[in-house]
Parts: sequence; C-alpha cells; structure tokens
Amino acid sequence: MRALYLAIDGGNSKTDVLLGDESGQILGFVRGDTSSPHNVGLPGTVEVLGRLVRAVHEDAGLPFGAPLEAVAVYLAGADLPIEVTRLHQAIEAESWARRTIVDNDCFALLRAGTSMPDAVTVVCGAGTNCVGRAADGRTARFLALGPIAGDWGGGHDLADHALREAARGEDGRGRPTALSRAVAHHFGLPTVEEVSIALHFGDLPMERIHELAPVLFEVAATGDEVASALIARQSEEILAQHRVAAGRLGLLDRPHALVLGGGVLRARHPQLHNQVVAGARAQAPLVEITVVESPPVAGAALLALDALGLATAAEPVLRAEIKARRPVTIRVSPDGRLDAITD
Repeated sequence: MRALYLAIDGGNSKTDVLLGDESGQILGFVRGDTSSPHNVGLPGTVEVLGRLVRAVHEDAGLPFGAPLEAVAVYLAGADLPIEVTRLHQAIEAESWARRTIVDNDCFALLRAGTSMPDAVTVVCGAGTNCVGRAADGRTARFLALGPIAGDWGGGHDLADHALREAARGEDGRGRPTALSRAVAHHFGLPTVEEVSIALHFGDLPMERIHELAPVLFEVAATGDEVASALIARQSEEILAQHRVAAGRLGLLDRPHALVLGGGVLRARHPQLHNQVVAGARAQAPLVEITVVESPPVAGAALLALDALGLATAAEPVLRAEIKARRPVTIRVSPDGRLDAITD
C-alpha cells in the first residue's frame, strides 16, 4: 500500500494543500484563501483547512478519510510556542492523518530552499521573519510580532519609509531626494503634499502606499542617496537576522545554507541582493546562499517525507513535479459549495 501524506502551507494571502505519495508524485494540489490564525482566528483556520483537505482528496480522486500517514501543516501566524501548540491540538483533533506536524511557515520555505541539515532562512516579503535549524534538531527563531517585537523591514515598511522620505524631501525637513518626484508621479499628482492629502481624505486608499516599494528600488538604482540608505538599512536587518540565528546555532564558522525568500528578496534587486550576499559571506565565510525558487508547500511536503524517512528517494521527483503542476484554485460560493475556479 502506498504511503500517502498531506502538506499544507498557509500564508497571509493564500493556502496551498498538496496530497502526495512516498515516491514524490503529487496526486492532488489545491489553493485557497488565507488560513493564518492571525487573520481568521483558530476556528477559522481549521474551517479553511478542512475545506481544502476535502478538496485535495477530490482532486486526487481519493475518498475523504483515506488512510494518510502524515499531515504537515506550516502556517503564518504560528509564531509563539503556545500558538503552535494550540494549532497542533486543533488540527490533530481533525484526525486527517496518523501523524500531525505543525509549525511556522518559514520552516517550509527553508526546506523548499535547501536539503542541507544546517540552514537559516530570512524571509523579506510584506514583512520579515527568520528561522534556523541545525542538524541536531535545534532551532532558532524570532517573535516576529512586528514593531512591538523590534521587527523592521519588508515591502510594507520600505513603502512607508519611501513616502515619509519623499514628503520630507519635498517640504525641506529632510534631504532632497528623487523619491519626491517619483512618488507624486506614481499616483498621478503634482506633489507629495497632494498625495498625503488624498490619502488623508480617502481619495487614495491607504493600501496603495504599499505600491511604493518597487518605486523605492527604482529610485535607489539611479544612485539616489536617500533611497539607497533605505535599501542599506534593509540589508543590515536581513544580515542581523542571519547573524543572530546562525550564531545561536553555532553555524557562523561552519558550512550552512542561507535561504533567501519572500517577494522582496526573490526579486533579486541588484543593490539589495549584492549587499546581502557580500555581508552574509563576510560574517559567515562558509555559507551557501540560495534564493528559493520552489513554492513553500514543496518544503512542507519534503518535511512530511523527512518525518516518514522517505525524502531521499522522493525529493527529486517531488521537485520536478512541483515545477510542472499548478494548483486548482478553490473558492467558496455564497451557498457554501466549493467551486474549482482554475487549474
């Protein structure tokens, strides 16, 4: 009988659920909305995951309740030990598989990026986070609770600071910067002052501020000192996370992987990427740096196979399959039915 497993990666914007077997083959693959408990609460997380678990069985052509060896669930919002414990208890109670594994989604991204047993990942997307693991099972992690936990950076922070510097550069409180002209132009207004007023009155939704992260990188690439200083600060934060996590695990003077993930780092903006690579090699000369290409759900699947002792043979097959296969997108219709939108 085949050994079957479920792998789940739940982020702040989407959730991927994969059903696979011990050979690395993907039998079912679906995508739904966020399942982060920070967004939908713990009961909402279980509800979202439950719908998608049923949907992936249907996609795989298997009856719901078919015997599964493991379910590996990696979620955004599983930051503190108590949060992981509560999620584990709630998901285990659903009895989707004989074995239940739950942790933060950064560990799935880390495994998606490397098979090295000693590794650290820094994620820089909308926000930032970092986790590390050692071959002996020890892990390193941060609270990752935003500014209240000392966090800085990511696309949203960079965009906020770009707007702030643009406004200050325009009105004279800060250094002159090409950000002022670029921000006003991006929103189709004559000045940053008018951008600020439009945001204040709601003529521009506050969410549109997040569009300024790419603008910041474009301006920095021209040599603008103010924009470049923000990129340098982001680089310093990424390097600090790597340094602390690797240091806690005793990896700074040993071979280990540094996996870079999240939209900001995956974009490989030369100014940021080059600073991070040079800085990481300076503080950890034996580090191997990669930018993750596989989706995090591939890491969740590999961690499930690791737990079952099956990853060695299955990993090449799984990585090839995940490149070739797109998930079926699942939406809940107003009458509660699950609709497959696309594949």
